[in-house]
Amino acid sequence: MIEVGGKPILWHIMKYLSTFGIDEFVICLGYRGYQIKEYFANYRLHTSDVTLRLGTDELQIHRSITEPWTVSLVDTGDESMTGGRLRRVRDFIGSGTFCLTYGDGLADVDMTALREQHRASGLAATLTAVRPPGRFGAVSLRDDNTTVAGFTEKPLGDRAWINGGFFILEPSVIDLIEGDATTWEREPLETLASRGQLGAYRHDGFFQALDTLRDKNTLEALWNSGAAPWKRWA
Repeated sequence: MIEVGGKPILWHIMKYLSTFGIDEFVICLGYRGYQIKEYFANYRLHTSDVTLRLGTDELQIHRSITEPWTVSLVDTGDESMTGGRLRRVRDFIGSGTFCLTYGDGLADVDMTALREQHRASGLAATLTAVRPPGRFGAVSLRDDNTTVAGFTEKPLGDRAWINGGFFILEPSVIDLIEGDATTWEREPLETLASRGQLGAYRHDGFFQALDTLRDKNTLEALWNSGAAPWKRWA
């Protein structure tokens, strides 16, 4: 629920995904999940012009900009790990291919291309591989190694690909999760990889995790600039 531009990061993620036609969401709740429940319970009220007749508790909606989302809020336990949370919402996911992402990062991943690659591969799971930007600017030295030739602003780290947190999955992957203590990024993904059932969609575009105050300030600056890479809606 950390805010960027006055809106929770969860809202930004959902708003972005909805531009690709994804309007049904299952949110895994844990510590202080009641805050998320309260946010969505009052969301339509906050995004509409309303008339309240206090004597009869009648609510009349006028102009509304509420998105046509279906949101299931599921208590998956305060102590459950990432895999355990996914296992607990199995009944809400159903029997079709589904998307999975975390709630702590933003990107401009082409979800259509990601889904198409997954569908064509026939694999059980596809993750988005990203290369995060370096934290610091780099200094380029001349051949003598004692004078500076120039600077590079935040190069791509060590250029290693990492898990960007946007997945397309088949329901069968949930069978690999033993219980609440299972971490999705460990046994399930490692098993899928060892079986040759884990695809990688390479994303060279924008990606920014929200782990620190520095990250929040970066996202705030992008949002305030009016050119946030993940803002695909009007």
